[in-house]
Amino acid sequence: MSAVEHADVVIVGAGMVGVTLATAIAPSGLKIHILEQRAGDPAGYPDVVRRQQAEGYDPRVSALTCASQQILTSVGAWERMLSFRVSPYTDMDVWDGEGTGHIHFSARELHEPCLGHIVENRVTLAALYDVVGQHDNIHFESGVELRQLSECQSNGVRELQLSDGRTLHASLVVAADGALSRTRQMAGLAMWEWDYGHHAIVTTIKTEHPHQRTAWQRFTEDGPLAILPLHSESGDHVSSIVWSTSPAHARELIELDDEAFCAALARTFEHRLGAVEWVDQRHLFPLRQRHAKHYVQAGFAAIGDAAHTIHPLAGQGVNLGLLDAAALAEVILDAAERGEAWGSESVLRRFERARRSDNLQMSAAMEGFKRLFNEEQPVVRLARNLGMNLLDKMAPVKNHIVMDAMGLRGKLPRLAQRPIKP
Repeated sequence: MSAVEHADVVIVGAGMVGVTLATAIAPSGLKIHILEQRAGDPAGYPDVVRRQQAEGYDPRVSALTCASQQILTSVGAWERMLSFRVSPYTDMDVWDGEGTGHIHFSARELHEPCLGHIVENRVTLAALYDVVGQHDNIHFESGVELRQLSECQSNGVRELQLSDGRTLHASLVVAADGALSRTRQMAGLAMWEWDYGHHAIVTTIKTEHPHQRTAWQRFTEDGPLAILPLHSESGDHVSSIVWSTSPAHARELIELDDEAFCAALARTFEHRLGAVEWVDQRHLFPLRQRHAKHYVQAGFAAIGDAAHTIHPLAGQGVNLGLLDAAALAEVILDAAERGEAWGSESVLRRFERARRSDNLQMSAAMEGFKRLFNEEQPVVRLARNLGMNLLDKMAPVKNHIVMDAMGLRGKLPRLAQRPIKP
């Protein structure tokens, strides 16, 4: 029988959110294990991504807010990301394709260099993996699956049975293994869940006219279409798209050949960027909203998509997850410094209180937007368009809203706060 290994924190899932948590708590000296089911060499991943970037774009991108940028800066990842490829955007243009409503957001009005950055997910992950390699107390284990998870024992420890036959004991187990988290299921955390009635088509395109470093979003009768600017050495003509529409329409679009799809996309986008000249491989994802009724138990916490998923129409999913990671790190570090049992349920509740309300509010807002723009009643459409146009003219209110969305206002974890300039 093999000896039992001991860890302070075990993070299940090596995506952006889980690895951000690991790098955020690493300076404490706690012994951290990251378990990743997929096999691979994290140390070699940055070189793999550099080769991939020379060949094309990752269809999976995130619209990272200023708060997320600050979190990634705090853990040492952002500077590394800049050596790959990040795409700042300075403007956002949103309009109602079924009416006259329009609203425009500009970084210039906020005296900011940009509203955020569109970043390929593999870039963020490569930078974070590079940071992991700088911490001797982070043990990254790939090709390993969690098979069994015990309840918290009287000594405050959970037992983990791994696919390679080993046994781990940990004071805290963190589920960061995505929306279908098996770790969360093993812990027995109940979920609210419902189908949005939308599928999302995700891909990369090239347009006739440059994207102007603008994030574009048109609300159609079937759902929102977002076109997000990407940096390209050959000029600003490459963008990522997220086209949310009904399942039947999505299947029709997926089955079109490239030329027909490009034509359909250009029509739906009202030819704002001219013709769509090229499209990469298309990917289709069903959209569901999920939210855990609770995020924590004794010796256990769920973060990111393992705790909540929302509609991608505002691009907030990964940003909420990174805020989860920063908030949980803050709770752990503060409790450890005070000599508290940081894996206890009473301490972990502080993390849940800090994040659950904000995440629920964002979920409710996304559901509200979806229903508002799906409404076909003429009086609702009229009110919707009047409201958008009125808000566009009310600069102080509009800028207050966008600053909240960017993470420049409100109560934020310390890692997400910009340092005060002297």
